[in-house]
Parts: sequence; structure tokens; C-alpha cells
Amino acid sequence: MKAMILAAGRGERMRPLTDHTPKPLLPVAGKTIIEHTIAQLVSAGFSEIIINHAHLGLQIEDYLGDGRRYGASISYSPEGEKGLETAGGIINALPLLGSKVFLVVNGDIATNFPFAELKNVTVDLAHIVMVDNPEHHPQGDFVLDMTGRVIENGTEKLTFSGIGLYRPELFCNTPPGSRKLGHLLRQAIVSKRVSGQKFTGFWMDIGTPERLQNLNDLHASKKTYG
Repeated sequence: MKAMILAAGRGERMRPLTDHTPKPLLPVAGKTIIEHTIAQLVSAGFSEIIINHAHLGLQIEDYLGDGRRYGASISYSPEGEKGLETAGGIINALPLLGSKVFLVVNGDIATNFPFAELKNVTVDLAHIVMVDNPEHHPQGDFVLDMTGRVIENGTEKLTFSGIGLYRPELFCNTPPGSRKLGHLLRQAIVSKRVSGQKFTGFWMDIGTPERLQNLNDLHASKKTYG
């Protein structure tokens, strides 16, 4: 199964750190954010990796190269300086992702999620991993019902973790361009074609300089994932 890391975000909330460095290349415990994700994917058996990029994206290509030193084969899906949002980026990368189910991981999360488990999941159109709502997103996104189906409304909403399995068919009827994944997911959820699971381990959205520092502090205290 191929995996895609979404790495095209501008990182506005991370400025000024991202003015001259793309967010995936910011340091965490002696490695870049994206190197931690690559190492986890390779360890879980995902060695074919596609990375999209936009803002300062050539820095990512220059830094990671073809992926050989990580035990991976890395291909790139450039989007220009502005980027294409999440769904637009995936649509742009479909020729590289192929015709089978693929994994997509946000490039700005830290987690100890066991990615290898996803290889055994049966996918209709999509299967997403959800977590308890963090302080910065208390309203959540979706509800997981008793059957493992994702629904939009309910009392116990969870937050989409940025980890998901998708069939190309979820995107094939959507024209190229700048588009967000949430809209396509909601359409598929209404059609009852999205399953999910809740993850209760370590997960963090590294969205601000403060969270980046918090993650580095956790590493220093030996309390993190990995």
C-alpha cells in the first residue's frame, strides 16, 4: 500500500519559523517533523511514499532526496507556491498513488499510532482515524457509531486525526483545483461509505510554535511517542 504525506501547508500559525523553512522541515528532537513520520511509515511497512509540497517545497525535495537513506522510495507532487488544499493535493497526486487504497497522513502531526494495523482494514470509500478533541478543537468533527461507521451528527464528536485510508474513487469525480478534504468526506459520510476508528494513544497537532516547543520538551523528558 502506498502512503502520502501532506506537506504543502503554508504554516501561517507557525510563522515566523516558516518564513524561510517549510513546516515539515522544522526540528523535533534532532530530526525534522517529516523524518519522524517517514520513519514510522517505513517501520510499519509503507515504503512507497508520495509527498506533496508548495511553500518552499524544493527545500523538502533537496533535504529528503529519493528516500533511499530512510529505506523508502519517495516521489514528489509539487503544487506551486500556493498549494491546493488537502483534497486538491490528493487529486493532483492520484497518478502517483495508483488505483488501490492508499494511506494519507497529515505532515504536521506527531503520534504513536500503529500504522501497520491499517493494512488489514476493509475500506469502502474511506476509513479515518479519530481522537479525543484537543483543547484547540473542542467541538470535534465527526461521530463514530457503534458499528464503526462515521456519521456527522451526535453528542460525542471526535476529532479527525489527519490519518486516513482512501480509495481513488472518492476523488475521481472532483475536478482538479484547490479543494478541502472535509467536503468530500462529508458527502461520503452522508452516503454511509466512511468507516472509522478511535485512537487513544499519543497524538498532537503541531500547529503552533508553542506546540512545537511542547513536543520537543516531551522528547527531552522521554515521555513521547516513538
